[in-house]
Amino acid sequence: MIAMLSGALLGILINLFFKDIAWINSHVTEGIFNVVGILFVSALKMMVVPLVFVSLVCGVTALGDVKALGRIGGKALVLYLLTTALAITIALSIAVTVAPGTGFEANAQPTQFESKPPPPLAQVLINLVPKNPPEAMTEGNMLQIIVFALLFGVAITLAGNGGRHVLNFFTDLNEVIMQMVYIIMKIAPFGVFCLIARTFANQGVDIILPLLSYFLVMVSAPLAARARRF
Repeated sequence: MIAMLSGALLGILINLFFKDIAWINSHVTEGIFNVVGILFVSALKMMVVPLVFVSLVCGVTALGDVKALGRIGGKALVLYLLTTALAITIALSIAVTVAPGTGFEANAQPTQFESKPPPPLAQVLINLVPKNPPEAMTEGNMLQIIVFALLFGVAITLAGNGGRHVLNFFTDLNEVIMQMVYIIMKIAPFGVFCLIARTFANQGVDIILPLLSYFLVMVSAPLAARARRF
């Protein structure tokens, strides 16, 4: 929060008093702020695939019993569908009511977006199983990665003594990946500072109200979901 507020303040000052200075725009706004912000976002994206894959493999093998995995998996699937439906309902209701960003244009150039038609259910089920697991990881196809991780964890469990060496490797690898996540979280304030500072330096004070309404929606939706659950 301190980094966010500091970045917003610095960005507003740059937009009001230093926007016409060429070297500030090229070296600070589009230089330091842009580079550090993109590096931070890229670092977050970098950790998604290995974190999900290794965590799921360790979680499946930690159960120790494939039958228990089936029972827990079925309950988890039902709970996931119910909570997802509830979360979508609450989020859409609040978003439609508040309508964050209405009337604000961050980009003067008109853009067009054409959504792709949803694939049939049969194709969705077929696409769950990856034909090439490394390719699925490269493309960030999370459903295929999850399916492969679950199958891999079950195979390690069924392998018995032969799978313990692999399990020990993934357990140690999980600790290493968590340490990488901690390192990235340590630099998170700097990344947030640069992202917010660049945004306000380019857009100015006009973006405060749209961002504030978006922030309130993002905060109120989880609070409403939690209150509904209790």
